Amino acid sequence: MHARLVRSAAALVVAAAGTLTWAPAASAEPSEPSPSASAAPAETPAPDSGSVEITTKDTAGEALPGAVFLLLDSAGQEAGRGTTDAQGKLIFSDLAPGVYRLKETASGSPLHEVVADQDVIVTPDATTRLTITDPFKAAKVLLQAKDDKTGKLLSGATVNIGTGTSTLLTLTTGARGTASGELPMSSRRAQFWVKEIKAPAGYDLYKPTKTFTAGPGDPVTVTVTNVKTTTDSKPKPSGKPTHTPTDAPSSSGKPNSGTEGATQSASGSDTPEPDSSTVAATPVGDSTPKMPTGALAHTGADAAPWLIGGAAVLIAGGGGALAMARRSRTDSPTDDSTES
Repeated sequence: MHARLVRSAAALVVAAAGTLTWAPAASAEPSEPSPSASAAPAETPAPDSGSVEITTKDTAGEALPGAVFLLLDSAGQEAGRGTTDAQGKLIFSDLAPGVYRLKETASGSPLHEVVADQDVIVTPDATTRLTITDPFKAAKVLLQAKDDKTGKLLSGATVNIGTGTSTLLTLTTGARGTASGELPMSSRRAQFWVKEIKAPAGYDLYKPTKTFTAGPGDPVTVTVTNVKTTTDSKPKPSGKPTHTPTDAPSSSGKPNSGTEGATQSASGSDTPEPDSSTVAATPVGDSTPKMPTGALAHTGADAAPWLIGGAAVLIAGGGGALAMARRSRTDSPTDDSTES
């Protein structure tokens, strides 16, 4: 529009002057501005950031709200801190790419333990997703082995503790008759069995299987009772004689042997009588009594019967000699009268 007005004014001037003359308009301007040579170059865009998304649960698969996490950068400086929501989720956003250290400072539950620290890698324009599983706290088990009669604590008892077909813990009572350990838990409540596999010295094995129920962090006392091993008070036959056989004279004039002789010698209550065959076999005038063949020498109280028997032999021998002498004297006159 402005250019048209300038051209119309020029035409009027030419018509008035009678001469055709072109007079360019001094106020003419371009319709579009040209780029300026002094414009600054465009800035380089910053690298894209990443994020970390955390989901926290327990070994039973339940979400854990209230778990607290701390994120540290490669220089050890805090890059983020947060707490999981009702679904157990937490997001750290606008993180520069790099390696970070994730620390769980609280599980948010009295039944759970925190996990160990771990490294997290953040990449540009990406979300790193992590699932954190907090374990249940272990149950505290105290084992006792007792005498079933006196209640005395016993050392050396070994038991296995487990659930289902798995053995989770093995304990052996020490000098005080007790032992302690931690029983791993996989749920909020579980039942366990106890089986004794080695009894204390001098006691029988506790054969029944006991059961008990425990929860995370619970203190539990398990007691097994043992019965003393019964011993046979009667002596067992050894096959060897308990006494040395002793030969002693019997009423038949033959020496006894074996158990019968040992029994007679041990009793000492029967007094042996002189044997008639032994007296008849003794020569006249022999004052020394002869011991029966095979008899053993006796001492002390057992010598009295032998002394009595010897005196009887001497008396019998002396009487026999006197009788023989008298008979000889009687027979002598008869012989003399015959000869004359």
